[in-house]
Amino acid sequence: MGSTSSAPRPSVMQLNIKEKAALYAAYIPFFECGGIFVPTPREYRLGDDVYVLLSLPDDPQRYPVAGRVAWVTPARAAGNRTQGVGIQFPNDDKSRQLRHRIEEILGSSLASDRPTQTI
Repeated sequence: MGSTSSAPRPSVMQLNIKEKAALYAAYIPFFECGGIFVPTPREYRLGDDVYVLLSLPDDPQRYPVAGRVAWVTPARAAGNRTQGVGIQFPNDDKSRQLRHRIEEILGSSLASDRPTQTI
């Protein structure tokens, strides 16, 4: 009955972002295809495959993202940063549309110098 694949199935996380400020803090524009920070107490390693169901402010649609861990904020990180992982969006059309949607919601606040969950 077991799977013959040795790779573990990607873990599934849900992230419901209700406010523009929270989206700003979670969005990672410096990843090549964009990305999102997901707070989680679970430990991940760089390169781990993850599946995120993402909800954006004022948008009823849920966006499925099959991404990869490209940032890790460990427990008890300096500066009281929230423990979690940065998920890099894959290089595909769905991700480009999602990145465009996020940047559309954020608009001019993208150029802000306010701190985010990552840098």
